[in-house]
Amino acid sequence: MNRLCKRLAVLRAAVAAASFVAGLSAAWAQVARVPQAPGANPGAPDLERGKVVATQVCALCHGADGNSPVSVYPKLAGQHADYLVKQLKDFRPQPGGKPPARNSAIMAGFASALSGQDMVDVAAWFASQPLKSGDAAGAAATTSGQTIWRFGVAGRGVPACAACHGPTGQGIPVQYPRLAGQWADYVVAQLKDFQQGTRDNSEPMRDIAQRLSDDEIKAVAGYVAGLH
Repeated sequence: MNRLCKRLAVLRAAVAAASFVAGLSAAWAQVARVPQAPGANPGAPDLERGKVVATQVCALCHGADGNSPVSVYPKLAGQHADYLVKQLKDFRPQPGGKPPARNSAIMAGFASALSGQDMVDVAAWFASQPLKSGDAAGAAATTSGQTIWRFGVAGRGVPACAACHGPTGQGIPVQYPRLAGQWADYVVAQLKDFQQGTRDNSEPMRDIAQRLSDDEIKAVAGYVAGLH
């Protein structure tokens, strides 16, 4: 029953997202009318404008405060702002007609509609919001996932996740995202994308994911969900 409810929630969110994308132009017109503060440095984050962008453009999938309501969409609250800006840029087509480094038809549309300043503003807004922590996915996953997180898988050259993302999953600004409290389903999906080459904006993560089994991916994702 829980699994059925979860699938229905994801389906409802996907249908709603499709409808929302269809009305993106109208929503974005409202955001574009919100002026920058007079005399503001164009490169400085404007949290109020970032909040408007988040509310008008991002809220349906990610929540207005960055705590997404369903596990298919990542939580953005508390994420490093510079990392979020980089990801938004990676959703755009690359110079020379090359495809985006991150493949998402929906996110490509959103990212292409944002200016560089819009990205800075909305990323700063989400970074300023408190993350709602999740729960680890069961004792077995917690034990196995904790081992991978702390020590890696030495026999296959998998480094400890904590080496880059930190012991408590807080990450390092710009370089490595915060993973603590992230939806397990979303972490699994991203590791699978790295593994299969459909996400190609981190060579180290692509190589690491290819050395992990499906069970190991699920275990470490379940452990990540409970970190805080």
